[in-house]
Amino acid sequence: MTLTRGARITGTVLSAVLALITAGWIVRDLRAQEGPGPLWDIWSGVPGRFPGALPATTGTTLVLLLVQAVTAFAVRRSPVAAAALVTTGVTTLLLRLPGLWTTEASWTDGRYPDGLRSRALISTVVTLAAALALVVTAAAGRRPARDVGLPEPTRPTTGASVVAFLALGASAAVLIAWEIRQIFVFPDALYPDWYLGGRMAGPALVDAPGGWTTVTVALLALFAGVSALAHAVHSRPFGMAAAVFLLLSGGLGVARAVRLDLFEGFSEQGVEEQLAMLSWVFLTLAGIAALSATVRRGRPAAEDGAGAGWGPGAPGYGYPPAGAPGRAPGYGYPYPPAAGSPYTSGPSYPSGPAYPSGSYPSAPSAPGYGYPPVGQGSGPDPAEGSGPGDGYPRGGGSGPPPPSSPPPGR
Repeated sequence: MTLTRGARITGTVLSAVLALITAGWIVRDLRAQEGPGPLWDIWSGVPGRFPGALPATTGTTLVLLLVQAVTAFAVRRSPVAAAALVTTGVTTLLLRLPGLWTTEASWTDGRYPDGLRSRALISTVVTLAAALALVVTAAAGRRPARDVGLPEPTRPTTGASVVAFLALGASAAVLIAWEIRQIFVFPDALYPDWYLGGRMAGPALVDAPGGWTTVTVALLALFAGVSALAHAVHSRPFGMAAAVFLLLSGGLGVARAVRLDLFEGFSEQGVEEQLAMLSWVFLTLAGIAALSATVRRGRPAAEDGAGAGWGPGAPGYGYPPAGAPGRAPGYGYPYPPAAGSPYTSGPSYPSGPAYPSGSYPSAPSAPGYGYPPVGQGSGPDPAEGSGPGDGYPRGGGSGPPPPSSPPPGR
């Protein structure tokens, strides 16, 4: 099955609209921070005093922009256009859904101007509507490839499937393991704000909370990895999206470690800090491996007997015609069930609770999404009169924070 030409055009337009909205928020932050350097430092959690207002985005927004832009460019000719539209629609829906309750929440008062919050809410509603329309377009526009004269969908080869499964599955396990570890490190008051947003761990204006994003990326990677092992058509676009999230998540952490010379003092770090840095490196390499495996074109699905009807190797519905050789009645080849809700992960958003210094033991940051907890980032010194939760990470931490994350709320 593939998409009709009309559905491809509709998908292109919708993906372009999503990309323009996402790009607009990044441009806003570039202007607010007076350039890409300070914004990149905020995304990666590098300590420093930043010149502009609180950012409205995290590194997740950059990955969404890449996914949406590539889909808009490639869907006109791609043999996996339907799966690409579903991937972009589902990923956007999951990572923008929390904006419905976070952009106008009472705990955001004073962090962002009222006008900006109103624009963020409108942007979220339009984005969710366009993302849902992408999924509907992909479902309604599917036709047999031979009927519309377009290329057959392609499946990953055996070698690419194994590589994608190992890289994506292992990365998902690493991200979930850090989330479980943080339950025992962070104080109980942080939850459920870490996953749903709140005063203790408020996300950036248009992005999801750090815990929500990390879990979404982990589930997305796990779903794509299992689908790749089953040679499913949709495993390629889902795998590419998950790989880019993992690559940026690990890359932001590695960039922070290099900027702060953390690798030079690696042997002097504690075990947990060392594991966090190794996790950043692993996620970067796994993202590269998974992207290399899923970006390959693969083989046409028809070669696996994906056609409908009876005959050798052709699964179909009902009983075979009289004299037809072959097999018992069946329902084609199964697809793996969709995992609950796809990832999270990408840049790490180590959002940290805004607790007074010394109230809780310092915890090393883990790969994930959000700004680093108190004591691991940067920002105004408490002695200068700024209270906890001023929006920027604080300095003096014992270990690297998770890759990119929304800043804690005021």
